[in-house]
Amino acid sequence: MALILLVFAGNALALDRYVWDSHHTVVGEVKKHVISENETLLDIARWYDLGYNQIILANPKYDPWIPPPGKEAVIPTQYVLPSVKTGLVVNLAEMRLYFFTREGNKKIVYTAPIGIGTDGKLTELGIYTIVRKRKNPPWHVPESIRKEEPDLPEVVPPGPNNPLGTRALYLSRGSYMIHGTNKPWGIGRRVSHGCMRLYPEDIEALYPLVPVGTPVTVIYEPYKLGVKDNKIYLQVFPDFENKVASSFAEIMRLANILKKEQGGKIILYWMEIRKYLENKDGIPHIVGEIRGIPPAKN
Repeated sequence: MALILLVFAGNALALDRYVWDSHHTVVGEVKKHVISENETLLDIARWYDLGYNQIILANPKYDPWIPPPGKEAVIPTQYVLPSVKTGLVVNLAEMRLYFFTREGNKKIVYTAPIGIGTDGKLTELGIYTIVRKRKNPPWHVPESIRKEEPDLPEVVPPGPNNPLGTRALYLSRGSYMIHGTNKPWGIGRRVSHGCMRLYPEDIEALYPLVPVGTPVTVIYEPYKLGVKDNKIYLQVFPDFENKVASSFAEIMRLANILKKEQGGKIILYWMEIRKYLENKDGIPHIVGEIRGIPPAKN
């Protein structure tokens, strides 16, 4: 795993952008960051466009509020792409959004961390469509939320007290939205009533890229296998919904899918796989190789 040493400076990044193809489904790279005085892991996460969950999983020995100045934090800005690779894809288990598009002859993916629904209020899995978009949206508070918080008004106007932030993408079913937030600390956490929230800088960058009619696929994939330079990578996140009955059976299922997609011979390093299934650090690790891959198709 190559690590690049970086120092905190300037404004936070917005929307990571990567080129990918069918034989390179692992994008980005892991970096390192030198922790400064009075800097929290949440500050570092936002600077690198990471969620709270990612920075904590990658740096389990550090107190997120008082990390040691002068030490290096792991920056897990490498990603195995999800199984669905079209339109907007939300992986709830990863707490991350992907937008797949084309720019000329290149396949492009944009990605950003998200905040998701609390226990019992997770977004329903399935396929949606963006039916409308709005800048500076008012929040029409659902009746179910007003029952929980009776002091809320029926409508919260645009402004700093509006939890939708400055942009909203409305989905085709239920009252689900992909929107900004006035509480950036909630990115990478289970904090919403089912909507998916982004950092303000991410939603403002994503908003003009996504047209009305874009499909949105909501998935739950705590385990992902991908390929880069003929190496197989495994990225593991906690299965907080306990949807995976057998970790090893899931890896075999993913490996069989990978074999069909790549057309080569799959070789897995099971000792490495066992280690990363236990660690669940959210970082892609090499766990095998693939031989005899035919040329990539765009």
